[in-house]
Amino acid sequence: MGSTIVLPLRARVGRALGRLALLLISALGLAAFFYPFFLSGRLEGGDNGAHAATAPLLFALLGPALLVLLLAELSGGRLSTRAVAVLGVLTAMVAVLRLPAGPGDAPSFFFLIILAGYVYGGAFGFLLGALGLFVSAILTGGVGPWMPFQMFVAGWMGLCTALVAPLGKRLRPGGWGELLLLAAYGYAWGLLFGAMMNLWFWPFSPDGALSWAPGMGLGETLRRYGVFYLLTSFAWDSLRALGNATLILALGRPVLKELRRFKARFEFTSA
Repeated sequence: MGSTIVLPLRARVGRALGRLALLLISALGLAAFFYPFFLSGRLEGGDNGAHAATAPLLFALLGPALLVLLLAELSGGRLSTRAVAVLGVLTAMVAVLRLPAGPGDAPSFFFLIILAGYVYGGAFGFLLGALGLFVSAILTGGVGPWMPFQMFVAGWMGLCTALVAPLGKRLRPGGWGELLLLAAYGYAWGLLFGAMMNLWFWPFSPDGALSWAPGMGLGETLRRYGVFYLLTSFAWDSLRALGNATLILALGRPVLKELRRFKARFEFTSA
């Protein structure tokens, strides 16, 4: 006969705050990406000046929000102090792996965000993606108005691993079925990362056949963006997607084994 797990009030409140923090952070990110499409006038600044005024505000809000999420996950018991230490180590690894950036923005660091989020949970994956992109931007000198948008998208990449984790439980740990599932996820996000990142500057692009204009309907907006994406980004993003899938298939088994081994060492249950 199974036992019922009863969480302390502090843990229940912490988990509720964690879910709320994730919801608000994601809402902020979606608003940052899509608010230009709801403005009535043409946006000024061009590609290079996109979000020059709003990006510092986004970063000022995102930093404290990530701290609140981390503290809420600690209070809720989904993260322990040892898990935070692992988060710090993996964040440094993501930053270092991004240093040899090449075509498709070095897919060598995306696969680690995916695997860690898959093993440790969506909130952990979000924190790793966002913090990893922040630290790597500092190391590579890639700080600019695009940085908070990269943090959002990389965070969502880690967060959405929570959607495939239930499917992975039906498969043999470290088996080819699990690796193929994660490789497909990595391939899809290799394309999705580029498709979403284009949106941070595309509404600011100078007027042209493939740019957005105020008052444009949803169908025409999607058609123009689809053509723009195919002509400008699809080839690079395909390299990133292929790199994600290849690295997961090649390194996924030993990396998953080590991540699970460390998780088993510091995981505990509140009864």
